[in-house]
Amino acid sequence: MLRAMFAALSKVIAQFSDPAFRSVLLRALAASAALFVVVWIGAWLALSWTGAVLSDWIAAQDVDGYMVTVLQWLFGALSVAGVLVASFLLFPAATVLILSFLLEDIAAAVERRYYPGLPAARDQPVMEALRAALAFAGVTILLNLLALPLYLLLLFVPPINLFVFYGLNGYLLGREYFELVALRRLEEPVARRLRRRYRGRVLMAGVIVAFLLTLPLINLVAPIMATGLMVHVFEQVRRRGGVPEAAGT
Repeated sequence: MLRAMFAALSKVIAQFSDPAFRSVLLRALAASAALFVVVWIGAWLALSWTGAVLSDWIAAQDVDGYMVTVLQWLFGALSVAGVLVASFLLFPAATVLILSFLLEDIAAAVERRYYPGLPAARDQPVMEALRAALAFAGVTILLNLLALPLYLLLLFVPPINLFVFYGLNGYLLGREYFELVALRRLEEPVARRLRRRYRGRVLMAGVIVAFLLTLPLINLVAPIMATGLMVHVFEQVRRRGGVPEAAGT
């Protein structure tokens, strides 16, 4: 199974030389970079506002001036760490928003090169994919925030902390990317049954995606790599499961 995953990933990397793929790649790079900046600025503004409120409260207390300075410095340092942690946690969920706009172009490029015999995919409205992406982003952010105390508790307990982070996000990303790709060709009940039947493969693909999204610079092209990977995974399990190209239509 692992060999099949890396074979699929190598196909995606090899396709970076495809002109059609490069066009989508440039758009994804620009969108990912812009999204990362937005996430970073949003987290920074939220923590800066919290820091200003806390600083005013500390200054209003009967505390020695030196201690006020020390506490403000500590909060500033924690704010920087908080921005990095927030970006780390939010970016995987936010990238699915990029996917909702680029899904069809990426998937079609992969299919043209590796699966030329497939019939045309279902014309999925952008708003349908965007609604699904927004719902996924909300659930992912909420679950990561709920798991944040556990992340912090396990911060100094490697590799358990990594298993928790990549396990949770791998499950969520695998599920969402697989269904977004599968719904181009299958009805929703059929797509979900296929995902559940091959949940191990989908989870492994999701963990690979989660890992790519946490690598500096690589995370900027991760939405494209993740989509291409999941197209290959979907075609593998669809054929293995004996599901026709347009089941349920």
